[in-house]
Amino acid sequence: MSNNPFSLEGQVAIVTGASKGIGEAIAYLFAAQGAKVVVSSRSQESVDTVAKNIQETGGQAIGIAAHVGDMSALKNLVDKTLEHYGKIDIVVNNAATNPIFGPLEEANEGAFDKIMQVNVKSPWELARLALPSMKSQKKGAIINISSVESFTASEGLGLYSVSKAALNMLTKSMAKEWGKYGVRVNAICPGLIQTKFSEALWSNEHLLKHYTKHTPLSRMGQSEEIANLALFLASDASSYSTGGMFLADGGMLV
Repeated sequence: MSNNPFSLEGQVAIVTGASKGIGEAIAYLFAAQGAKVVVSSRSQESVDTVAKNIQETGGQAIGIAAHVGDMSALKNLVDKTLEHYGKIDIVVNNAATNPIFGPLEEANEGAFDKIMQVNVKSPWELARLALPSMKSQKKGAIINISSVESFTASEGLGLYSVSKAALNMLTKSMAKEWGKYGVRVNAICPGLIQTKFSEALWSNEHLLKHYTKHTPLSRMGQSEEIANLALFLASDASSYSTGGMFLADGGMLV
């Protein structure tokens, strides 16, 4: 056993939404710390590219495409992971969607259902499917990527905020019920991170100026900074942490 509490040597980690942004950064860092990483997103080509990059730097990874909004695809993701690696130690529910940016009254039922399906139902389903493997080992770590928007209402992000607030409570409920199995469940709540997913926000000069003005660190965050926090929560370094909402927002909510 490694003396490094941040080591993930020999552990198997599923990371969704891992073809770019925060998920990709997490996949690379976990692999660098010894994890066998299952890189997942909707595109097989994209996940194969990330997995190949990890392999070329000496890490272990495979790509398994899965649309997290499709429950049968999540089952396939878990089944193939178990078939290939034999166990699941870590799940990072990073994939998310926000198809609309605008007033609540202009949203439609389809957008509402899609946001809840991807941002709330899929993390529940994937974690539930991975649980038996974790229970058998009496140890596991589940990390849900939430948002600073789960704590405060912002114009234009209403339904997204609702979904992330629900994800926070799901995190707490999982932690409460699954702690007896040795499974820890935590959420990371990023502020504005410079990814393609949030480009509509940071590419708007007015919005970016407003954000940095009201953020103590006076800047956006980077995907690697969220990955570092995810490593802490996945590893034994956080062995007594569960049910937590870990802010990484540059002090936005201070």
